[in-house]
Amino acid sequence: MSTFQESPQVNSQTSALAAMQQLIDVVAQLRSPNGGCPWDLEQTPQTLTPYVIEEAYETVDAIRNGDKQAIAEELGDLLFQVVLQAQVASEQGDFSLTEVAQGITQKLIRRHPHVFGDVEVQSVEEVHQNWEKIKAAEKGESPETPQLLSQKLSRYAQTLPPLMAGMKISRKAAAAGFEWENVEGVWAKFQEELAEFHEAIEAEDKTHQEAELGDLLFTLINLARWYELDPVEGLQGTHQRVIERLKKMEAIADRPLSEYSLDELDKFWEQAKAQLAQKQRQK
Repeated sequence: MSTFQESPQVNSQTSALAAMQQLIDVVAQLRSPNGGCPWDLEQTPQTLTPYVIEEAYETVDAIRNGDKQAIAEELGDLLFQVVLQAQVASEQGDFSLTEVAQGITQKLIRRHPHVFGDVEVQSVEEVHQNWEKIKAAEKGESPETPQLLSQKLSRYAQTLPPLMAGMKISRKAAAAGFEWENVEGVWAKFQEELAEFHEAIEAEDKTHQEAELGDLLFTLINLARWYELDPVEGLQGTHQRVIERLKKMEAIADRPLSEYSLDELDKFWEQAKAQLAQKQRQK
């Protein structure tokens, strides 16, 4: 008499489903009026929004750093936010986690007819084209009546972080014909916006100052696009360098940095910068 043994893949799927169910049960208990957590019970979809964004960024940071343990942990934190949002929605009678999972599953099947249907593709570009056609059809649009450019750009502005939205808007606008003839034109625009920003600062009108600052930043994003640079990566790199230099300065100092003069801090800064540069060259 033979004994049926599940394959490693089946065992893995069973374990994943069991772990997922346990997470669902834990979140439900956290939200339970009988013995639940007061903090979790106070949360709404709106109050949880900052945590969704925070956990998404922390997940990206862990992936960027290549720390497998951190990636697994941050993915867990992000998954918790998904389950918690669905739990709150279910309590309100809006939708359930089952509907969330079914919805994305059906969407993936619809948008991959070359995998789950009989459509044949020869390139990644064809996959992308089919995806966009199916996506348009889902929204009641057609290739003959494409979505207005303003509608597309509005969606990016509403759903993406500002720098990412800026790059998306810049690319789509350029593809639609709103483009300089050469990069010198972009540099000229940058100088123009910089001068207007200086004028706005002198006028002491904060609303106008922020508007001109936005114009200047958007021009920088266009320069990044022309030079095929990623402004998000660039700014995140600067953040990391500033933090690393401050960490070095704190290691050099024998008291809080706030107790030093500006000249002393400048010397510490240059010393930290030199040490980090030397460490980078030795890699």
